[in-house]
Amino acid sequence: MLRRSFGGRWAGGLLRGGVLTLLMASQASALPPGFVWLDAARPEIAFEARYASADNFLGRPVEGYGEPRIVVSEAVAEGLARAAADLAKDGLGLKVFDSYRPQRAVDHFVRWAGDEADAVTKARHYPRIAKRDLIPQGYIAARSGHSRGAAVDLTLISLETGQELPMGTPFDFFGPESASEHPHPDPQAVANRARLRAAMVRAGFKPLKEEWWHFSLETEPFPDQYFDFPLE
Repeated sequence: MLRRSFGGRWAGGLLRGGVLTLLMASQASALPPGFVWLDAARPEIAFEARYASADNFLGRPVEGYGEPRIVVSEAVAEGLARAAADLAKDGLGLKVFDSYRPQRAVDHFVRWAGDEADAVTKARHYPRIAKRDLIPQGYIAARSGHSRGAAVDLTLISLETGQELPMGTPFDFFGPESASEHPHPDPQAVANRARLRAAMVRAGFKPLKEEWWHFSLETEPFPDQYFDFPLE
């Protein structure tokens, strides 16, 4: 787990009904009310900040992800704690790839989806879908529950080894094979998806049928707000 202090400042914004309100904090580790750093709030939950690295479907760090950490809303953190406790009984844990996502990152995704010349990650992330179809098919959206502090992307790990369990496709694989209840030929992957889904539903989340890794809170903390403060 990452353990370090951060200096400097951050500046971000909150979209309310289309109006951008500037948010400021005196310390980089300080967050708007209702948000926490995952590693500080729930150190028992593993994470890998994919969008702060080049290991993602853009093939480069995403705008707004200045630090390799994960921010979650307090409501998401509480739900994850419930799911982790449930899974721990079977020797399983959670590994989070993303939760809170700045609106500027969502905008970066949309710009990337419109650039058909950039196909560096096609073979790994969308081999059988034309890039121009990623938005119409719902894999990329201009507004996201992540920016409302309501969503989380994650997978299962073994608590003994820390290794990810097979789920049939990688995280952020765009295609029908990633659907939550897709009849994957690997029965272990099917079982793992079902185990993750069951634990998250019991913890107060609802699954996204198109993506086995994506879950949103049944009751959102900020249903009408889209945040844009960066992770730094």
